[in-house]
Amino acid sequence: MTLSIRPDAVLVQAVIAGALSFAHLHDIAAAAGQDGWKAWAYPISVDLLLVAAWRRLRILRSTGGPIRAAWTWFAVALAASLGANVATAGLLDLNDVPAWLRILVAGWPALAFLGGTLLVHTPAQSHAEMPEADRSEQPAPDIAVSRDEPAPVPAPQAAPVPALPPAVPVPPALLAHARKIADAHRATTGAPIGADTLRARLGVAPQLADAIALQLTGKE
Repeated sequence: MTLSIRPDAVLVQAVIAGALSFAHLHDIAAAAGQDGWKAWAYPISVDLLLVAAWRRLRILRSTGGPIRAAWTWFAVALAASLGANVATAGLLDLNDVPAWLRILVAGWPALAFLGGTLLVHTPAQSHAEMPEADRSEQPAPDIAVSRDEPAPVPAPQAAPVPALPPAVPVPPALLAHARKIADAHRATTGAPIGADTLRARLGVAPQLADAIALQLTGKE
């Protein structure tokens, strides 16, 4: 099997933007006194918190959960990433970093750990997706029943009868050709031919293929 790899402009743009943002965060961390491996760990921490907050936000939206906390941590990570990108544009002297920036960089690990922990433990289940065991614990509604009258018994509901497909006329010549194809398929595979396979072999509409399959199986 040959795997073909095609260049994707969006993917290439995302890789370039991620690499640039990663480098800017590393430069800010290194300028703030976080040298060695610690300077490389800062951009990973910021990007992971950004991705985790966005993923948790999508999950909470789909389940109807509260999204305020996820939005807050997404904004915090985005501000850290965007701030580093802007700061390295010549607005900040990396050789003389102010004290407040050193404090922010030094306090980021604790802030990122708190955000990641809260995102992991944010409930993502709505009432509609509550497990059956939890639903059984919900109090049942009170139904007032008179002592003189018996409790009402719900009438059984009849199962809906599926509607039969409309009859489709099948030309005799086409039916004979389809029978030959069905016989050859049974002789080869040992199983009756299906409607989908028959439709693909004959090149007809799905309704006509179903009508031919019914006649071949003797149901019509």
